[in-house]
Amino acid sequence: MSVGEVGVEAFRIAVRQVAEATGAEREDALRRLVELGAADPVLRQDAADTICAYLRTPAVAPVVDGTAGHGRHLGRPVGASAVDGADADARRETLRVLVGLLRPAAPGADESAGAGGASPGIAVDLSGAALVDADFGGCELAEARFADTRFLGSTSFADARFTGDAVFARAVFHGMVRFDDARFAADAVFGRARFRGPASFDRVGFAAMAWFGRGEEELWEDDPAWDAVEDVVPAPWDEPNEDDPGWPVAVLTGDYQRWEEGGDGARFVGAVSFRGVRFDGPAWFCKARFGAVATFRDALFGGPVHLDQPVVDLDGARWAGDDEPARWPLGWTSKATPGGTPVLAADRSVAPYFRQLADRDPDVRRVGLRILGQLGDARPELRQRVADAVCAYLRVPLAFDVAGELTPAQAGEVQLRRDAQRLLAERLRPAPGTAGGAGARHWPETDLPLCGATLVDLDLSGCRVGHADFTGAQFHGTTRFDASVFAAAAFQLGGPEGRASFHGDVTFAGARLDRWRGVRDLLGGVVFHAGAVVDDPDTPLAGKS
Repeated sequence: MSVGEVGVEAFRIAVRQVAEATGAEREDALRRLVELGAADPVLRQDAADTICAYLRTPAVAPVVDGTAGHGRHLGRPVGASAVDGADADARRETLRVLVGLLRPAAPGADESAGAGGASPGIAVDLSGAALVDADFGGCELAEARFADTRFLGSTSFADARFTGDAVFARAVFHGMVRFDDARFAADAVFGRARFRGPASFDRVGFAAMAWFGRGEEELWEDDPAWDAVEDVVPAPWDEPNEDDPGWPVAVLTGDYQRWEEGGDGARFVGAVSFRGVRFDGPAWFCKARFGAVATFRDALFGGPVHLDQPVVDLDGARWAGDDEPARWPLGWTSKATPGGTPVLAADRSVAPYFRQLADRDPDVRRVGLRILGQLGDARPELRQRVADAVCAYLRVPLAFDVAGELTPAQAGEVQLRRDAQRLLAERLRPAPGTAGGAGARHWPETDLPLCGATLVDLDLSGCRVGHADFTGAQFHGTTRFDASVFAAAAFQLGGPEGRASFHGDVTFAGARLDRWRGVRDLLGGVVFHAGAVVDDPDTPLAGKS
């Protein structure tokens, strides 16, 4: 390093104090690191690395779960939920000092006093850290790793600049989060991130890939990354109605013969806004889940798009992707404008459906379901698109426990979910007395993409289905698959992660779920919390967990 012996020794002492000291001594050491970094830019990265290492260190303290509606004391290592008392204060102060390194100094500020003056070359690795009231607003970061990070309280990356890859895979944002006016010069990865409060990405610029979709990692058998898989420590998967702790870290094995897909995308429980966002590269939201309206008004899409969730609002959005593949929610299509960029507009080819499934009024959504059923009955070429829209609706996460005591509004939401399931089942079940179930209301071999869905009293008995994806799905109430026939069905990813769970009784009597594999083989990793009948009523799988 281009510093004298004194500077090197002072830096070493400060690093040791950050790791070992407490209270005021640690705060003094943190400030000293900033001062040394301001005096010699070569030390800034080392100072940032030291502070990040401290913030990644778990601390055991009274912990309160940050999930809305739970609030139970857990008493486990910090990082899973929230931090209390002195440790929270220490982490806030430490984070504030780190931000001082990352945020450019105001014009005329004295950098030698530790006021900032960050170089765009500073990288941060806060993977798995617990950050309290993190404010990275206006910071400049090179490669930024926030994989498995728990953001507690409010969080801001407003007007931040990311010059390298920004990885937020499996991160959990417990409170409100703002990325407004941020700029991502390289890939931005939010696969499997969970947003438990409101989120805002207004006017963000994504110069490369914006990945909010399916978040599983596919590794080849000889990939050295396998050595690091066990080091991944995701936040507990304690979402309402779900119980698979391994769902966020589903890892698949690849070989030259096949590549499997599975896993969930980013999960937004509250409202999220992408107003005025610019996507120069892929905007990938495949299997993302929106629990409330997701606004993309006035957004500009410049590359491939996969955004098919029904609760999306695209008013005023434009698509400059030309020949790039794009998948929009049912009811939206790109429409050319004279001499300008095509805009997203109502898709008259699927009229009279007009995006009713995105409406806040449950009565309007109920009407939308009826219109969709009639649309598929009348137009066979639209049946799979209609089924995809209904399945996407069933994948919307619910913020309350469906097995608990429900308010009238919550009971209405559950009933709407049953109505959507019934719409599909009635059209997948051949009418009695007809050859092959012929008729306008029979949709043979329709696929059901229900990965991660919350299903209540699902009855697919006697149905004829194409391919069904139930990986990570949660079945509540009584479930029936008896006498059903599937071209293929998946209930897990092939390992302990991403398996379906049955929280009530289920029967598979007489079912054929795959052309080549037996029912028991397909259900080998599935969890049964109540009674299950497979093929023979005399051989139940009861109480398996």
